[in-house]
Amino acid sequence: MSITAETVKQLRERTGAGMMECKRALVETNGDIEAAAELMRKQGLAKADKKAARVAAEGVIVLEKSADGRSAAMVEVNCETDFVAREADFQSFSAAVAEAALAANPASGEALAALKLASGETVDERRRALVAKIGENISVRRHATLSSSGQLGAYRHGTRIGALVAIEGGDAALAHDLAMHVAATNPAYLSVADVPADVVAKEREIETEKALAEGKPADIVAKMVEGRIRKTLNEKVLLGQPFVKDPDQTIEKLLKAAKAEVKSFQRFEVGAGIEKKQDDFVGEVMAQVKASSGAGR
Repeated sequence: MSITAETVKQLRERTGAGMMECKRALVETNGDIEAAAELMRKQGLAKADKKAARVAAEGVIVLEKSADGRSAAMVEVNCETDFVAREADFQSFSAAVAEAALAANPASGEALAALKLASGETVDERRRALVAKIGENISVRRHATLSSSGQLGAYRHGTRIGALVAIEGGDAALAHDLAMHVAATNPAYLSVADVPADVVAKEREIETEKALAEGKPADIVAKMVEGRIRKTLNEKVLLGQPFVKDPDQTIEKLLKAAKAEVKSFQRFEVGAGIEKKQDDFVGEVMAQVKASSGAGR
């Protein structure tokens, strides 16, 4: 049967897919737009499932803050390339996910995936449709929501790092500065008291071995180790770090001066902890040169 250009256009507007893909679907369904749209949806889901195993370590961090400034959501949405991370549909989807997370405060990634977007689709349905359209694996990797009865700082560095900090006391400027500091320094814990015992034990083991290797007397080693551990732990915890805007004072001193207290914080960085494929371009070129040399003999 003949498929008109107008029918193809209608299906393209409805699905966002390419012209040839729309035409093939219409041919398979004898020109039935409804059936063609459903077929393409099923094919798109199948494509999304096939791409799910591919590493997606690029993407964006999106922050969304409530109108009263007391709550905020932060999400990391990943794709395979930085090109797609800049693509309008991908960024629009990421922003919609952050809005949904803020509105519903989902308890898990599964709960976030099941939330309905303004389009009527769930987050996961829209994600899979986007995978089919763009051709890359896309994942909503993680999200965090923070609320505060005091001040809530939110800071995003470019599109790849985001931080949220909830404080009691202080003012909005302090909360913002603290969020910026967290984004810059990536503290692992709030205070030394929050550092797990096994982490402290490991640091003590490392510092003891280093001190003994330096040939220090046993009675000196213990004092050296404790001093070094304090320094190392303070570098890991927010309260012990020098403030990025004024390195002469620690965050703890900054908070005391402002009569404020950090209640909680979150920091996301795109791709953190994801093992990326390392492309050895030099090795590939050398292998090709050797191969071509061998072929010429």
